[in-house]
Amino acid sequence: MNSLSARGAARVWWSAVRPATLAASVAPVLIGTAIAVHDGGASWAAGLAALVVALGMQLGVNFANDYSDFVRGADATRIGPLRAASSGVVSPKHVRWAAFAAFGVAALTGLALSIAVDWRLLIVGAACLLAGWLYTGGPRPYGYLGMGEVFVFVFFGLVATIGTVYVEAGRVTALSVLLGCGAGFLATAILVLNNLRDIETDAAVGKRTLATRIGRRGTRVLLLVLVCAAFAVPILVFTTRLAGVTVMAMHFGIPIASVPVRTAFASTSAPQLVQALRRMAIAELAYALLFTLGVLL
Repeated sequence: MNSLSARGAARVWWSAVRPATLAASVAPVLIGTAIAVHDGGASWAAGLAALVVALGMQLGVNFANDYSDFVRGADATRIGPLRAASSGVVSPKHVRWAAFAAFGVAALTGLALSIAVDWRLLIVGAACLLAGWLYTGGPRPYGYLGMGEVFVFVFFGLVATIGTVYVEAGRVTALSVLLGCGAGFLATAILVLNNLRDIETDAAVGKRTLATRIGRRGTRVLLLVLVCAAFAVPILVFTTRLAGVTVMAMHFGIPIASVPVRTAFASTSAPQLVQALRRMAIAELAYALLFTLGVLL
């Protein structure tokens, strides 16, 4: 492979990683670690391992989705970022193996965490891996049945946040459940923007995402509800055990999250919706960082 084709392959692989979506992996682990610090039981080694698991799962899902959409012909009229399997530069077989490798890293790290913390985490880990592959793989992928948002909320919100707190502090707390919902709402908003962008092309190839089922107007309303719900969580938590400074800090993220929502309501342009997705990912990361800052203050 000459240097020009190598650079082309590198760009395709980087696009397949979908770097903007990695915020959905980092944010819940950061929030969970901050909760563990708040409760006086943080373990940085366990937190780092949880981050590796989350990133491995995210990359596995991204690569598996890339490969499965290619196999099913869902990328034939794609208008979003370049996909690796359909690019003609990278072999689809290599994309599939990349998915297996990412899931394998997540599985091995999760196994080590389970042995060190609690063997029952093996059940959770197995459920994560199964759900990650069946999202767009298998005979009836639930991502094609309008269930993708549920998967993201549960696994990249609740499971990632609560799991991080559990492996670091050894317990499940009400705070972890509530903030897991907050992270899940924003992670789901990222997927909603993705599906809003692809609503026509997905419908054309029979990919029945939630967006294709409820239409553009309904998807926009869902996006608004998710973002409002995410920033309502700190207010709810304030009535229990969070300091006011933390709530105030988190609400500095509202202007960041409002920009992609406005774009979604005002535009049907694919490039603008891609940019809105990236800004929503930044909003989720800001949400986690502001919560962490509030806890430390």
